[in-house]
Amino acid sequence: MASEASSAPPTPASLPRIVAASLIGTTIEWYDFFLYGSAAALVFNKLFFPDSDPLVGTLLSFLTYAVGFAARPIGALVFGHYGDRLGRKKLLVLSLLLMGGATFAIGLLPTHATVGTAAPVLLTTLRLVQGFALGGEWGGAVLLVSEHGDARRRGFWASWPQTGAPAGQLLATGVLSLLTAVLSDSAFGTWGWRIPFLLSGVLVVVGLWIRLSVDESPVFQQALAQAEARKAAKDTDAGKLPLVSVLRHHWRDVLVAMGARMAENISYYVITAFILVYATTSAGVSKQTALNAVLIASAVHFAVIPAWGALSDRIGRRPVYLLGAAGVGLWMFPFFSLIDTGGFGNLVLAVTVGLVLHGAMYAPQAAFFAEMFATRMRYSGASIGAQFASVAAGAPAPLIATALLSDYGSSTPIALYVIAAAVLTLVAVGVAKETRDRDLARIDDPADTESAGTRPADARTA
Repeated sequence: MASEASSAPPTPASLPRIVAASLIGTTIEWYDFFLYGSAAALVFNKLFFPDSDPLVGTLLSFLTYAVGFAARPIGALVFGHYGDRLGRKKLLVLSLLLMGGATFAIGLLPTHATVGTAAPVLLTTLRLVQGFALGGEWGGAVLLVSEHGDARRRGFWASWPQTGAPAGQLLATGVLSLLTAVLSDSAFGTWGWRIPFLLSGVLVVVGLWIRLSVDESPVFQQALAQAEARKAAKDTDAGKLPLVSVLRHHWRDVLVAMGARMAENISYYVITAFILVYATTSAGVSKQTALNAVLIASAVHFAVIPAWGALSDRIGRRPVYLLGAAGVGLWMFPFFSLIDTGGFGNLVLAVTVGLVLHGAMYAPQAAFFAEMFATRMRYSGASIGAQFASVAAGAPAPLIATALLSDYGSSTPIALYVIAAAVLTLVAVGVAKETRDRDLARIDDPADTESAGTRPADARTA
């Protein structure tokens, strides 16, 4: 077996550039994605579904939000396939262009008052494009860093693209918070909401400039060369589609990844998206106050993710992940109790602690998922495991939480919903084996790739 030292390490100057390229792209794409979520909670119900009851309008608005998640598995399949065939870099550039273009177009959309029912149809179509692009973005971004990075600090370096989520949330919430502070409700609802979407065009230009400056992963280049050699030797497995190989050799790892995503995904969207509905309707908190609380908590979330990633390099991916899943489950009842007080300090505390615990799952996730799969099917495997889970987890989370609030008028069912997801994640990660010592440069033979995340640890250790 190849040793960890066999991976060609990046130069000290190149690794930060590679991390920056992944981070700027994920930040922009998450900015676009979260901007939609915040707008869905605050204004889309009035602009695109004006004939509905306010809470029903919010449900319909979150339904278009969930549609974006439905497209993410398709994006994972398409981008994963071509990312494993053509390389990580090319697909990351394409995903950035698709996401930025769709977000910019949302800022130009006519509303229901102008074109009637065509407005929500156009909105839903652009949301599908966003979801498709994001489904392909995540796997490529984390793999570009994981496959370049120092193996001993892979958890730390790979966690930086993960900070794109809170950075994007921070940017989206910050822009919305600023606009709601300086504009009247009427002005914001008429034209102010368009500004954050149109700003995406500027951000995409910056992201493309940085992304085009980095090199392809050397681990992928090595894998491609070896795959070509196996094809020449008439290795029947080498010519198969990456998806087929993933489902044949790594189906258990895909299930582990999907289970691991449940608590992470559901808790995040309850804490950051649904909170804007719950705090304003049930706790009597203003939109500005709720946005400011998410803004502060997102800044803390950004700071703790690399720390959790570094800890996973020391004690392993699983212990950190399990801590986060258990913590999120235990925090749900205090979370809603603090929000119910209506105090700004308590609201900040509730969201901040929730996101810190979420970070314990999200930080090691990048390295954990990358280490489960062989190089020639890693983009497909990591993307499929992550994005298929999002359909059942993050997609309906705000919708389910809003429906539970509407039916029961209480936060208790919502807390139990998140706790159930935490239990599922604890089981999934609990049955997996530790992966942090696996050599990403090693190109596994089909017989040796069977369930890397669930076989004995000594079979993976370099």
